[in-house]
Amino acid sequence: MTWVITSLCRDCVDISCVEVCPVDCIVEYKGDDKTSWPNMLYIDPEECINCGVCEPECPWEAIFEDEQVPDVFEADTALNAKIVAIRDQFEVPEKDDKPVPTPEQVKANKEKWGYTS
Repeated sequence: MTWVITSLCRDCVDISCVEVCPVDCIVEYKGDDKTSWPNMLYIDPEECINCGVCEPECPWEAIFEDEQVPDVFEADTALNAKIVAIRDQFEVPEKDDKPVPTPEQVKANKEKWGYTS
């Protein structure tokens, strides 16, 4: 695996990262199991080319290199990896017009997940 989208994306889902990805490896779950697959984006580890262009584009600061994923988000690495087994239930999301979060919103989201950078 190369890059991981963490729970900082959960229920925030900004697709700025999707728009810059040259290989369309950033996807969202379209299946029925919303308990196992929360409302967030995921990086398909077999499609990712490790270019890193997604990371600076994420306004929620939710993307990390796999070796740099904070301990609080360790489970997200495994969750992103599980995409491979059910790839047909994911697709690249369509463009939306969500506003960019404020620095206060980003800070509050990090606090919600127990992450201090």
